[in-house]
Amino acid sequence: MSKMYRVYSIIERPKQDDYWLNIGVAFPHDDGKGFNVMLQALPLHGNGKIVLREHDPKEQGAEVATNPGKAPPANGSRPAAAAQQK
Repeated sequence: MSKMYRVYSIIERPKQDDYWLNIGVAFPHDDGKGFNVMLQALPLHGNGKIVLREHDPKEQGAEVATNPGKAPPANGSRPAAAAQQK
């Protein structure tokens, strides 16, 4: 079974953790030399950078990453702290 990747656009927020917005998915080619990327939205803010992270269904409750080496939330939801501020 091939791996699935989530595609995120990182939204920088002053005085808060960065928000990882899930904008699509990516699947590696069978030969391992590329990806098919399917976006549901385009990153229209900041520098347009997108991040691909391997999808792990076990990480459904993960916190939003403030460091690119950490995993973002797998479900694309807002972090609890941001949801409480609204």
